[in-house]
Amino acid sequence: MTNNGLLSCPPRVVPILDRNFRPAVLANRALIEAARATTNPVKAQLSLEQADGSNFHHSTELLPANHPEAKANFFHLERLVKFLLWSRGGHRVYFSGPKELGEQLQKHYRETLTGKFDANIMGDRIYERKFEIIMTDKIPPAQSNTAPLGRHLDGCRIGFDLGGSDRKVAAVIDGRCVFSEEAVWNPVPQSDPQWHFDQIMGSLKLAALHLPRVDAIGGSSAGVIVNNQVKVASLFRGVPLELFNSRVKGLFLEMKKAWGNIPLEIANDGEVTALAGSMSIGTNGVLGVALGTSMAGGYVNPEGNITTWLNELAFAPIDCNPKAPVDEWSGDSGCGVQYFSQQCVGRLLVPAGIEADADLPLPEKLKHVQSLMLAGDERAENIYRTIGTYLGYAIAHYTDFYEFNHVLILGRVTSGPGGDVILAGAKEVLEVEFSELFQRIVFHIPDEKDKRHGQAIAAASLPSLENKPNHS
Repeated sequence: MTNNGLLSCPPRVVPILDRNFRPAVLANRALIEAARATTNPVKAQLSLEQADGSNFHHSTELLPANHPEAKANFFHLERLVKFLLWSRGGHRVYFSGPKELGEQLQKHYRETLTGKFDANIMGDRIYERKFEIIMTDKIPPAQSNTAPLGRHLDGCRIGFDLGGSDRKVAAVIDGRCVFSEEAVWNPVPQSDPQWHFDQIMGSLKLAALHLPRVDAIGGSSAGVIVNNQVKVASLFRGVPLELFNSRVKGLFLEMKKAWGNIPLEIANDGEVTALAGSMSIGTNGVLGVALGTSMAGGYVNPEGNITTWLNELAFAPIDCNPKAPVDEWSGDSGCGVQYFSQQCVGRLLVPAGIEADADLPLPEKLKHVQSLMLAGDERAENIYRTIGTYLGYAIAHYTDFYEFNHVLILGRVTSGPGGDVILAGAKEVLEVEFSELFQRIVFHIPDEKDKRHGQAIAAASLPSLENKPNHS
């Protein structure tokens, strides 16, 4: 069968509450296998360029133009480019392949709503460059930059983590957490940057009360953070663009100044998720996935470093069902945020047969499902089983783009016994569909305390104290 013209086959493990789920990993592999089964598969090469000159390569194989299913080529290619944009990032995409497909890509990013959204975010907002699809016979050579991330445990530090429904803060002395707190907040609709500044500063000041001094501050935040500047973040979606540019973009630099310019480092929450996992299990090659208000992804490579990749897996597509749920921000369908977040729990209430006030905030809907799960309600368990099936196919998909053997799963959605059900569901998919991955991939779920506060503690390790002040 085809979905959006893309070759696809039903999953062997069907999500109990989503019979129409069509995993992108199966669709991609089906098309490539069909292309290889012909005598002349068409090769296509892609390179994504970032503002610092980094270029990331990816290649695929397409069906010959005269193949009866050749119309599947464009959707395969478009979904692939979208995944690469949100996992790697880039303001310029070089394409070496069939001219007509390159022209379709250009038109997509120039004329469609979802294409224009991605082009605007990547070009104007993140890299502050014109977004381009460039057709070429020879793509630029690959080039990438990596850097160590965190792992600094010396001194008196504050770490914080900003999510869409709560913020966490921790006071840490020489790697030992001496205080942590979680506060409920609702930042998305807030239009005044000062409100955000005051809320975050309040948590930092509270943590400082439990330290003899503050040597450094490390932060974890949803969104795209580059050089401690906020480029794009749903947390600040309610702030008008002009105010965002004038105040929010440099909000963390403003905080650094307020704390006497002590070392301060802010990273994307997904990167800190992966860092927390790497630190806790003592190994590298870790993909972190946080299931919270939204979805966060992060990656520590086999060398223990991070790249300049975005790893914004919330917007990376994993479902090729033409009627897949649509993300409210980008307007695109089948993207990770609708499968690994409180939004997923909320949309699965009806298929699960659970009644809840439609106006109830998502965190409250999640609490309701968690309470039902504790009471042994099968309807709640089916929600977690469905998420687990989604996760198994997504992890298999991610292995086509990342090199990892360890997966760290955390976030509010994984709290309680539901987290174990999610994990079991993901493992079932790997065992049934991807036996090699089942043998290789190791899943990790932190204990309840680390689920809630481990990210803030890992964030505290981000800044280096090479130039720390003398307190003797």
